[in-house]
Amino acid sequence: MDKFVKLTGVAAPLPVVNIDTDMIIPKDYLKTIKRTGLGTGLFAEARYNEDGSPNPDFVLNKPAYQNASILVAGDNFGCGSSREHAPWALLDFGIRCVISTSFADIFYNNCFKNGILPIVVSPENLEKLMDDASRGSNAVLTVDLEAQEITGPDGGRIAFEIDAFRRHCLLNGLDDIGLTLEKSAAIDSFEKATAAARPWA
Repeated sequence: MDKFVKLTGVAAPLPVVNIDTDMIIPKDYLKTIKRTGLGTGLFAEARYNEDGSPNPDFVLNKPAYQNASILVAGDNFGCGSSREHAPWALLDFGIRCVISTSFADIFYNNCFKNGILPIVVSPENLEKLMDDASRGSNAVLTVDLEAQEITGPDGGRIAFEIDAFRRHCLLNGLDDIGLTLEKSAAIDSFEKATAAARPWA
């Protein structure tokens, strides 16, 4: 998993509440268990017209936001089913950070396991960030995980809270497998001791 230390990128505004995982990645794209290739299906029902052509009115299709790496979204982002394909699709598109006033628990946890930073802010700060994100190509935010700060295009700063263990994992690029591998020496030692004590096992 890639480390998340500091991210500077275009922020796309998506002022919609209760965006569920089916909207993030529709069920038609759930046939794969691969984490790559799902970016094309991200928000597919909103991004594409019925004939498959891009919907020019959808924010991620607008030239200024096609390379967005930050998403500023409405309340209760990621609700609905527990599909992990949702953060996979966001990551494959290039989104490394989602900012909202609240997230569904399972989606929130899945983000950390896949190298995405979900940030919870107050409604007042979300309004400021949504305004920043509405500036098109000038909608550049810097998210500093070490300092736990978001810096806007005008230099304004917003502090955010994050669990210390999750922060550690993102800063060091540790998913569940990476965390286990950190203990490999202790695991090997235990296995050797067990084999010596119970050679018949």
